[in-house]
Amino acid sequence: MRNFDYMIIEEVAKELYIRALCDLPPDVRVALKSAEEKETSPTGKEILRTMLKNVEIADQKKTLICQDTGLPIYMIKFGTAFHWDGAEIKDRIYEGAKRATVEFPFRGSSTHPVTRINPQTSVGEGLPVTYFDFVKGIDYLDILMIPKGSGSENMSSMKMFIPADGVSALKKFVVDTVLEAGGNPCPPGVIGVGIGGTADLVCRLAKEALARPVGQRNHDPLYAEMEKELEEAINATGMGPMGLGGDISTLAVHIEAAYTHITQNPVAVNTQCWPARRAKAKIYPDGRVEYGH
Repeated sequence: MRNFDYMIIEEVAKELYIRALCDLPPDVRVALKSAEEKETSPTGKEILRTMLKNVEIADQKKTLICQDTGLPIYMIKFGTAFHWDGAEIKDRIYEGAKRATVEFPFRGSSTHPVTRINPQTSVGEGLPVTYFDFVKGIDYLDILMIPKGSGSENMSSMKMFIPADGVSALKKFVVDTVLEAGGNPCPPGVIGVGIGGTADLVCRLAKEALARPVGQRNHDPLYAEMEKELEEAINATGMGPMGLGGDISTLAVHIEAAYTHITQNPVAVNTQCWPARRAKAKIYPDGRVEYGH
């Protein structure tokens, strides 16, 4: 086994949290600008202009795009061509998220679910959320960081359907969930939809759908068409930016799916607020780090 300095991962985890909070991905910027150009409602157009101005100020001042710095989520893909220590990686990510909160500094949002005591570190038992996966044939570690604010996370929804309900019921559930959320998740953002699997897996799929660049279609033509249909349906509601009316109620709908049981069909919706924040890095065995989105 080759030596690797795992403190690199701690530094990267820290840097990714800060970058995600301060530097909006290029695809989100393009989507917001496109939305502003398409919007015909004067109120909606002004709101989108304000969002773009907000991003401009964050760029100039190297500061937060939004005061809700969210709960930290790290999606890690292990390259199997190198022997990575998963347990050590999890520990370094914990410390990196904590250091980002304390050293930047910004408000920590993690709290005990019963006592509501907030350590102001963004971490704690069960946090940060870490998803692990494996990729054959590569040696690097791929880390994607997503900070998830409560305005959007509180609007999450999951329902267990049966096959007899049909696809139309699934689509209606997604649109109804978005309408019921209204302006709470600060639209227009990305709507993540999970279909299939189990009750726990479908919620993860909906969250993973948010990690895709805005508007990048599912590789399966069936789901890609469903994404398009749902985007059109949601934007046709007239809910508009911040729920105050307009043409653009979502920047994109992304679907991730898994096979499920013959007698069930779970669906989950996880919305993302207008600054669909994320940051990414590849870490190589020789210590090189490549940042991106």
